Amino acid sequence: MSWMECIAAGLGIANVWLVVRRSVWNYPFGLAMVILYGFVFYQAKLYSDTILQGYYVVVQLYGWWVWTRDRDASGHIQPQALSFAGRIIAAGLALLGAAGTGWYFATYTNAAAPWMDAFIAATSVTAQYLQSVRKIESWLLWIAVDVVAIGVYFWKGLYPTTGLYGVFLLLSVVGFLSWRRQLHSTGRTV
Repeated sequence: MSWMECIAAGLGIANVWLVVRRSVWNYPFGLAMVILYGFVFYQAKLYSDTILQGYYVVVQLYGWWVWTRDRDASGHIQPQALSFAGRIIAAGLALLGAAGTGWYFATYTNAAAPWMDAFIAATSVTAQYLQSVRKIESWLLWIAVDVVAIGVYFWKGLYPTTGLYGVFLLLSVVGFLSWRRQLHSTGRTV
């Protein structure tokens, strides 16, 4: 456990709580969190997660840009749902990314948990993009990521991060239910 990991975990809780509330102010917390986690995961030899933090920096900036341009009168974003075809494509991309990344890191590196780490990374890539464009399905992917990540991070002794992902799991369920309620209130369904 390091001070950097503890600070990153605290920033992560603030970030996801603000996403649940559909607030654009989640992005400064998210940027700081992913930068710190880049160092934490590199030290733990979770290379897929390390690379993922670089992606998060870019997609956090993109999401911040999208969310500042598409808010309602109260300043909140309005969630949307993917089409059935969009759901199949998103799931397929996450699974293909996990398979390819897992194979690469299992074959060519000393990664600690190449397949699970790859699942976390590839599914997170898809979930973060969907969240940036306000799709409710992002929460379902985050729930899957959180369940797997809790086991991997506990196994690697990243206890503050394990706790963080436990909180993320709860917030992801709350986020999904909250965004679904918002969708229903506007006459749209999931």
